[in-house]
Amino acid sequence: MTWTFTDDVDVFLDAAGASLAARPAENTLALTVTASLRRNGPHAFTDHAPVLGWWRGADGAVAGTVVRTPPRPALLNGLVPEAVGPLLAALPLTGVNADRATAGAVAARWPGHRLDEEQRLYRLGELIPPSPAPGGRARAATGADRELLLGWFRAFVAEIGESAGHPERAVDERTAEGRLTLWEDGGVPVSMAGVSPRIAGTVRVAPVYTPPEHRGRGYAAAVTAQISRTAREAGADEVLLFADLANPTSNGVYVRIGYRAVSDRMLISVEGSAG
Repeated sequence: MTWTFTDDVDVFLDAAGASLAARPAENTLALTVTASLRRNGPHAFTDHAPVLGWWRGADGAVAGTVVRTPPRPALLNGLVPEAVGPLLAALPLTGVNADRATAGAVAARWPGHRLDEEQRLYRLGELIPPSPAPGGRARAATGADRELLLGWFRAFVAEIGESAGHPERAVDERTAEGRLTLWEDGGVPVSMAGVSPRIAGTVRVAPVYTPPEHRGRGYAAAVTAQISRTAREAGADEVLLFADLANPTSNGVYVRIGYRAVSDRMLISVEGSAG
């Protein structure tokens, strides 16, 4: 029983990719992060090299993974309880993003820790169009929207407290591949939603953003419903999204249009750290 670490995403996926793909909904974050590393190189997210690892149990099967792109919290997926202690002994982690059980096991070993966020993973059931529907219509984003979208991407990450990363790449890739949808009202863009590439039959809606001056009118629900419908029609077996449990408005919006809870994740960090 041991951890193996690498900064080579191909080595990691050769060892642990099948384990992640076996539960694509629960492992959606790790799958999309590693897909981006494979596509865009080791600095796809930050200037730091990634830290990728997998735990093998006594039977030799993969029984847990860690995907870390500093300075973001390490993504922990599918860890058996006995893997937690050796992981924390091997890596100087100050923050993790994990399912509730794993986060609790980490927290027990971090007497000084704080809960930074609780997220709920949702899966689309029967899509329910917003009612009443807001004014306007959806359309695919184009290159002509680039400056607007860059501003919205930066505003979105600032609002949720994340680093901007590479918004130009995010906008350009999603636009070129038809993975960004705008809602327009009176010819004016008022909301956007993006979707991840399809991996193991699943896609994840992210980001969803409405500028403050356009909120409260149903635009986010409408654009999320539209991009969800488009993803399903394009062949996705599962359409997923995360919502911050501290935001009852967004959770309520997603439930009303047909999303159903799958599981929760917790972001915790060592007290006094940057996360």
